[in-house]
Formats: sequence, structure tokens, C-alpha cells
Amino acid sequence: MFRMEDFYTGPLFIASDHAGFRLKNRTVRYIQNELHLEVQDLGPTEYDPQDDYPDYIIPLTQKVRETQGRGIVVCGSGIGVCIAANKVAGIRCGIGYNSEVAESMMQHNNTNVLALAGGALSEDHAKLIVKTWLMNNFTEEERHVRRLGKIAKLEK
Repeated sequence: MFRMEDFYTGPLFIASDHAGFRLKNRTVRYIQNELHLEVQDLGPTEYDPQDDYPDYIIPLTQKVRETQGRGIVVCGSGIGVCIAANKVAGIRCGIGYNSEVAESMMQHNNTNVLALAGGALSEDHAKLIVKTWLMNNFTEEERHVRRLGKIAKLEK
């Protein structure tokens, strides 16, 4: 059983492309109806097989950076949205392919964006990954802080 006080409660955003559209919508419902958290859907609002993920992912990363919040991005493989997100200074995005990785990427890498593979994850698997990621925080252990500091220097 989880406790609501264990969850991240800051600004949370979600966006996808056409390949992640279905999982994005299901994830929004899960976050709102089962986790009882607020999430802002940044699109798309309609399925368009010709859309391009940077059109939705870049605005999401800017919101995450401005609010010091977290975001979830979804495409078919999780790779394209992860690459796009990581091009924005201050964003640390990882692909959540299982719950162990979701926990580690938060505790050790202080990710502020979670990428999901809409074409590879079942809805139940995605729910577990999202829940795990939202229930974890950065440990602030010296070795992790040091490593992230080295990466942050590259952005300058």
C-alpha cells in the first residue's frame, strides 16, 4: 500500500507524439484518478499520425525547467523523446523501461523527465514505472551530486 505523502506533488507535465498518444492519455487518467495527483497534459489533444515529438516535448521541458517540476514524455520507443528532452539545458531525462530503473533514475540521477515507450509497454507496466518514479526522490549522496555536477558543466 502506498501513502499519498510518499508521492511527488510539485508541478507535473505530460506530452507525447502520435505513437505515444494512447499511453499518454491512459497515464493521465491513472495519475489523476488512481494516484490523485495533478498533471498538465501539454498535448497533443488529438491523434495525428504526422505530428513530430519535438513540437510537444520541447515546450514540456521548458515548463519543467521554469517550474522546477517533473515531466513525462511518451513516443513509440521512448528514445526520440528522451533525446529531444536532453537537448534542453537543465533537463535530465531517462527511459523508464522497468520499475527498478525508474527508482534508480530518480534516486541516483535526479531525473526531472521520464520517457516511456508507448509501443513497448503495457498499460500496467507503465503504471508501475510512473508510480515508482513519482514515489522516489534524489538521495543527494555525494557521489551522485559530484557526477551530476560534472554533467552540468557540459551545459555551460
